Amino acid sequence: MSGRFEIHRVGDESYRLRLTDQHGNIVAVSPDYKHVSALMDGITALRENAATGVVVDLRHKPHTG
Repeated sequence: MSGRFEIHRVGDESYRLRLTDQHGNIVAVSPDYKHVSALMDGITALRENAATGVVVDLRHKPHTG
């Protein structure tokens, strides 16, 4: 079983996406979307970018001047 994208209603006027792993653990939570179509666009973007995304470690920022 693979992870899944869960669409949840938030209040009466918006929706939120939760990405879970194969064990049901929450991996990511989206901001609120006013329309399901925009949320679906977010899922598409996540699918397209996650596999090739670059990891940027910002824990240690260099000191400037």
